[in-house]
Amino acid sequence: MDIHRNPTRTVPIGSISIGQDQPIAVQSMTATHTQNIDATVSQINAPTESGADIVRVAVDSPQDAAALKEIRRQTTANLAIDLQENYRLAELVAPYVDKLRYNPGHLYHHERNKPWREKVQYLASIASDHDCAMRVGVNCGSVDPDKKSLYDAEDSISPMLDSAWEHCEALDAFEFTRYCVSLKDSDPQKVIEVNRRFAERRPDIPLHLGVTEAGMPPDGIIKTRIAFEQLISRGIGDTIRVSLTVSNDRKPEEIAAGRQILADIAEGRVRSVVDYGLDTLNIISCPSCSRVENEAFIELAEQVKEITRYAADESITIAVMGCRVNGPGETDDADLGLWCGPHYVNLKRGTEALGQFGYDEILPRLKRELDLLIASQSPTI
Repeated sequence: MDIHRNPTRTVPIGSISIGQDQPIAVQSMTATHTQNIDATVSQINAPTESGADIVRVAVDSPQDAAALKEIRRQTTANLAIDLQENYRLAELVAPYVDKLRYNPGHLYHHERNKPWREKVQYLASIASDHDCAMRVGVNCGSVDPDKKSLYDAEDSISPMLDSAWEHCEALDAFEFTRYCVSLKDSDPQKVIEVNRRFAERRPDIPLHLGVTEAGMPPDGIIKTRIAFEQLISRGIGDTIRVSLTVSNDRKPEEIAAGRQILADIAEGRVRSVVDYGLDTLNIISCPSCSRVENEAFIELAEQVKEITRYAADESITIAVMGCRVNGPGETDDADLGLWCGPHYVNLKRGTEALGQFGYDEILPRLKRELDLLIASQSPTI
């Protein structure tokens, strides 16, 4: 298949570059606690040895940032840092990494009275001083609240686009152009639409593609493939990640899946047109990453999939999220949502909180709520 890529600018990231005629880069993310240096270095190196071009690490505290200095000493991988909710950590980590990733929706958590443009200007200055690229990472579950308030609650795409375009314009005004953008959702069709619309307006900016909370293999790979086939075949996409809910030792599977999807698209071996919006049970779960506070989350996601098989033909979405960062917001759109803390699992029905339950208590309660939901959707006679 002869694919004409969008004529984006070139963005150097460590030893590679993305955009223009560069190969599409494949990424992964660590799932270890960053302060566990040996485990984190091992998880950086395993995907890198499997062909990862970039590996992302989450930094959520000064202690994480301090660990990163030693992590950098022990690996030559191209490192991207997820700044989480404290953008000020950028100055501590930038000397040791190749790319800074920030979420516009998270800039409000720290120094709330400071204008967001000042924060972005600070990030651009730090990145310039330390030879770093940046990613503006817009996520469906944590969109800028000011943007969300301008649109109907059913329209999740427009606020994402407004936020991304606004931040791009700000970075351009600060004369910082070494950046890419990501716009992620758990629905492959929304990922297709939001990235297509962004690229129509800003074809010059490289895009990082991903379906957030894609879930466990093989479903997570199928969802991701649907989005990637539609976008990459149109020349949209410069880096990718297949975000899978897998145990730490299986993280290289993300790279293998990404490489296989790219190879299949290049050879015209595509499975689209597939509509994943079928009226059947849809279980979404986030990729395991260092934000997970209890590794029992991965086993829980697998158990949820197993105990809900009897509802396979029901038009119901169940979300299983692994952390407090994305969990509360990204379960809002699910019929039933679970987001996991260190000791308890928070259960929701839509946006309504149903309570906290122990990891050994949550499955029976989930089944009870699922049965009630199925009963409420059944036609009355």
